[in-house]
Amino acid sequence: MHAWRITWIILLNLSGPVLTPMEADAQALRFQPQGARAAGQGNAFAAEANDASAIHYNPAGLTQVPGIQSVFGASALGGSVKFKSSTGLDSRGDFNDSVNWPPPSSFYLSANLGAIGLPALSSVTLGIGLTAPFGLNTRFPVDGPFNTAVTSTALPLIDIKPTIAYKVSENLSVGVGVDIYTFASFLGEGHAEQRQISSGTLGIPGGASLELNGKGTGVGLKASILYTPVRNEAGRPIVSLGFVYRSQAVVPLNGALLVNGLKVADASTDLVLPQIITGAVAIWPVRTSISEWKVELDVEYVGWSLNRNLDIRLSNGTTIPQPQQWKNVPVIALGTEYRWLEPQWLPHWEVSVRAGYTRTEDPVPDRTFNPGTLSLPAHTLSLGTGFLCKGAGRFLGVIPCSGTSGLWPKGIGVDLAYQEWFYESRTIVNNLNPTVNGTYHAFVHLGTFSFRYLF
Repeated sequence: MHAWRITWIILLNLSGPVLTPMEADAQALRFQPQGARAAGQGNAFAAEANDASAIHYNPAGLTQVPGIQSVFGASALGGSVKFKSSTGLDSRGDFNDSVNWPPPSSFYLSANLGAIGLPALSSVTLGIGLTAPFGLNTRFPVDGPFNTAVTSTALPLIDIKPTIAYKVSENLSVGVGVDIYTFASFLGEGHAEQRQISSGTLGIPGGASLELNGKGTGVGLKASILYTPVRNEAGRPIVSLGFVYRSQAVVPLNGALLVNGLKVADASTDLVLPQIITGAVAIWPVRTSISEWKVELDVEYVGWSLNRNLDIRLSNGTTIPQPQQWKNVPVIALGTEYRWLEPQWLPHWEVSVRAGYTRTEDPVPDRTFNPGTLSLPAHTLSLGTGFLCKGAGRFLGVIPCSGTSGLWPKGIGVDLAYQEWFYESRTIVNNLNPTVNGTYHAFVHLGTFSFRYLF
């Protein structure tokens, strides 16, 4: 097939953004829940950050994590997207089935150097994390009203997070880390992809399948502070402040254009991930040896304006403009947690209940909106609970929660959270691709769990 035909096929069939899969979060590509403790509090955790998931939420918080700790979690997500055009055409999409697969997952491991035989370095804690922070699968009917724009998308991007935290003083800690964004064959097909249907132009039969895919690696940096200006008589925080900066990262995507499964050209683009600035404050109105009550407010500023275009470069030297022109938006999260530290009704356990609310704004303008990166304003309500077994307790009534062996944990915990994402409807007009003009409604429900192991 000649290069000029390839170019015109794309121009006529891909008038919306490509290689940018839909995210079930209201904020375009981001998937915010990266640990069940935080998810149960509406993702408000940057000012507390006192388990290994601090690697994601606030690296400086790792200095609060004694010994060695690991956290593993996964999420089950379901929901749908409903579309109605101005002419009355209907369509409905989902997240690659009734429950998104593969499930978004996370893993964190932290180690205080003083606890592993280096007492002179007890102020230093190292960590490594693995998350899926951007993108989920989504699909729409192949005979839907905007099938020449998108029928399915996927962005199985993973983030490898080496991190180090240093305790400057009793009240001040700092943390730095690297975000290595890449793809792996164990998650989906190991590349980003978007599929759509040919409109039947230039000799390509109507109904032919078109696919664009690509993969690559990009790097971002993060730095954070945790400051505790007020403590109680036992030295535990009463007021805590967190600040986190995450830099922009550019992930070059190199792949191919396929027609009916056959490669017809190399294609590439650059996926720009935003810089994010987070400020957070946590207050403990109650903090005793028996119970604790925390309230936290996190405010994020997400720099989506860096995502100006997603131009496609073909192997014949042609560049196809794909304007984005997204805007910067805030995210506000309010969360609370109540913990019973020594409940008489469950000896050797800590029990927590949690709740939260998150407000996310919409960064995508009508002109460049694409159902493959569906973005709607949303209100997220969260509920959660947690159980931490220590000492003489037994997990599930059978497994000892603490042992004398260095290979056996000193505590085992499980955290559960449920989120319901209530989207505001949005009507798209004057889009670059008129087939996507119409009204969109969406809902998402998410359940997530995490296991904690304290060594």
